[in-house]
Amino acid sequence: MIPVRYPPPDFRIETRNGQPCIFDPLRKKWLVLQEEEWIRQNFIQYLLKEMHYPRDLIALEKEIKLGPLRKRFDILVFDPQHQPWMLIECKAPQVPLSDAVFSQVLRYHITLPARYLIITNGNATMGWEKENNQLREIELLPEFFADH
Repeated sequence: MIPVRYPPPDFRIETRNGQPCIFDPLRKKWLVLQEEEWIRQNFIQYLLKEMHYPRDLIALEKEIKLGPLRKRFDILVFDPQHQPWMLIECKAPQVPLSDAVFSQVLRYHITLPARYLIITNGNATMGWEKENNQLREIELLPEFFADH
């Protein structure tokens, strides 16, 4: 497991149309505050504030094609050359980090061949680094380009 120390929450949350909503500072829009969105927003803040990943190289919930299917990844961090570097799949807290979740991030990896694959449900976080066409489990998130 990868230890994640979330920063204190400082989110903008308000009720809109009778639903709790959270403001996403990267996409600059209000989103319905569902459990998975809460995990995604907290993980983004962790990447920005604790890990110091550059906000300009983070993409959220973009559509990708997997054969005839259209899917949306949760978080993608690019390297300075704008190539996929880290692919992150977020789940609600009660969703276990199972083989099915791992398989999902592996399917997305076909279209987005990132060096690092991460899955999280907010309570637990797991990750792998791809080297020489092999996946090796990692115990810490990498520093942003400390290895370049």
